[in-house]
Amino acid sequence: MGRLIAISNRTAADPGARAGGLAVAVWESLKSTGGVWFGWSGDIVEQPTRSLHTMKDDGVEFVLTDLSQHEHDQYYLKYANSVLWPVFHYRIDLASFDADAFQVYVAVNQRIASMVADRLKEGDSVWVHDYHFLLMGDSLRRAGWDGPIGFFLHIPFPPPEVFRALPEHLWIARAMCNYSVIGFQSEQDRSNFTRYLIEDCKAKVLDDGRLEVFATTVKVEAYPIGIDAESFEAAAKTEKAQEAAERIGRFLGGRSLVIGVDRMDYSKGLPQRFEAVGRLFDDYPETHGTVSVTQIAPPSRSKVEEYRELRQTLDRLAGRINGDYGDLDWIPLRYLARSYDREELAGLFRIARVGLVTPLRDGMNLVCKEFVMAQDEEDPGVLILSEFAGAAEQLKAALLVNPHDKRKLAEVIHHGLTMPIEERRERWLELRKVVTEQDISWWRQNFLKDLDALQTGSS
Repeated sequence: MGRLIAISNRTAADPGARAGGLAVAVWESLKSTGGVWFGWSGDIVEQPTRSLHTMKDDGVEFVLTDLSQHEHDQYYLKYANSVLWPVFHYRIDLASFDADAFQVYVAVNQRIASMVADRLKEGDSVWVHDYHFLLMGDSLRRAGWDGPIGFFLHIPFPPPEVFRALPEHLWIARAMCNYSVIGFQSEQDRSNFTRYLIEDCKAKVLDDGRLEVFATTVKVEAYPIGIDAESFEAAAKTEKAQEAAERIGRFLGGRSLVIGVDRMDYSKGLPQRFEAVGRLFDDYPETHGTVSVTQIAPPSRSKVEEYRELRQTLDRLAGRINGDYGDLDWIPLRYLARSYDREELAGLFRIARVGLVTPLRDGMNLVCKEFVMAQDEEDPGVLILSEFAGAAEQLKAALLVNPHDKRKLAEVIHHGLTMPIEERRERWLELRKVVTEQDISWWRQNFLKDLDALQTGSS
């Protein structure tokens, strides 16, 4: 393929942001094609600006724009994170619908599309990422670009009956169909979007699987994202990982560790998880003094009221559990509202008997894959995974749970804690096989192969 042009809200212009996940996949593709990465600089200014920040690093060019305070409030905080985020996570009740915010969302998509279009060359392929830029394909077409444009949605896509709650749902769907390839995390997400286009937009499924809709054709597929599996496996064996394991080991005193690591977000099911932990100690007295639960939950989007309320709920639930069951030498639930680096987390995962990944809804969730790769093959821990995470379609050897069923979740945690070593190894080997074979490179190659096929005319 020619140059790859990436567009995302935040980029990896800061070398410290290239440690894993999306940044690794996009960075490697951009380096190999001499590509350009467009996005937000991270700076907020008082007035809208057309000035751009450009820099080059290892053959990759970054072109960044500031957001005005008004744009940040309306496009980012209000529409992207207070409308799209809750609706796409099936939480219509938490959405603050705002027509004025949508107009700013449209304007920001168009402004960034204009700065991208000015720098595109024949033979380029464009790869757009996530819910901040649902309209970018349409905006680029309006700016005159007729080359391939791929789009990948990192969060879930809701079923039609939920998506229709957006007053702008038809506008958004029509704009999205200006992409050449649309990728989703899971087959469920792909099915939801396809069903909406068929039911509401009279789309037709062609013989090659593409959809014909709005006088164009679009390829819609599931491309489950992976992790840099080998790198994370190595991270779990570093000195920093061992130091973190030793630090928490002094606190554990030989107790079994149950660990959860999530951003503090209402989609992660943290109150339900804390209630299930309370139920574990209620229903299984043998866990008293022998099991310690650690939940790491760094704050997220602290300006949004729902997240402040979530923090208060977690504080209350943790206080109840520790007040009821804690002792002079035992804290049943440690709740740490701060972040740790990947080596430290890998070290904690490695010594955990159970990993809890129980979101109410998640596009993929890569923590579960990191937990798998961090395990000690001689004594692997057990992964408990929500059936509502996109990863559940791949990681069938995990203990799959409904996070709303607190009593059952407590039962499954107990089962994980008491699982025989033979079953733990068998399950872990199957999980590791999936995570290593379907890693971040596999994801990138699958998506870009389909996008590149449009450039070469082979599809």
